Amino acid sequence: MTHVSTTAAQRRRSRWWLELLVIVVVALSVAAFVRAFVAQAFYIPSASMEQTLVQNDWILVSKVGLWFGTVQRGDVVVFKDPGGWLQQQPESSNPFRRALEFIGVAPSSTEGDLVKRVIGVGGDHVRCCDAQGRIVINGQGVDEPTVDPHDQPGDAPAGCRQNFDISVPAGYLWVMGDHRSVSEDSRCHQGLGGFVPEDDVIGRAVAIFLPVSRWDILERPQVYQDVPAAASGP
Repeated sequence: MTHVSTTAAQRRRSRWWLELLVIVVVALSVAAFVRAFVAQAFYIPSASMEQTLVQNDWILVSKVGLWFGTVQRGDVVVFKDPGGWLQQQPESSNPFRRALEFIGVAPSSTEGDLVKRVIGVGGDHVRCCDAQGRIVINGQGVDEPTVDPHDQPGDAPAGCRQNFDISVPAGYLWVMGDHRSVSEDSRCHQGLGGFVPEDDVIGRAVAIFLPVSRWDILERPQVYQDVPAAASGP
């Protein structure tokens, strides 16, 4: 009798481990699918997008929208380093981030990803600045509601283009940070003329989910969409 009970217990234990393994495999597969095709979590390591995003925010980035259309002006996007924008990234020591990386929801901290706002899309003519100090898109000055209140729209870090007049090639984006005076963005890089290939875009930021006190939905400001179509520009 004891032998039978012991064997039954071993079988139950083996079944329990098998069920646990199946659950883990399914969970990791779902996480990998979600990360690849639906959404992904990203950590904000710098102040370049203040005050929309502040350092240590966690954002949710949707990939679904990329299936149905292109990136639009005003979107906050996460994109791969187009080349030379970032230095080698050290591995994160944050246990929460390491956990998200392990289950596949967040990318590796050593990957070179950036977050900026799209100011110009393919065909747009963008320049800085008009007599009122505003960015001009296709001939229209834009009163940007998201620029950090301590900055002027044309402020730029040392060594970056403070005044520019560019036309965005098809299939590329012109991006800038909301905290203009500290954001090393399209104005600061000569590779590809500072333009970001649309194919490098990972997704659009749709929400801040951590810390809880910062929870917010990230909407596309209408002012960027109200400018004339590219063909109407100068």
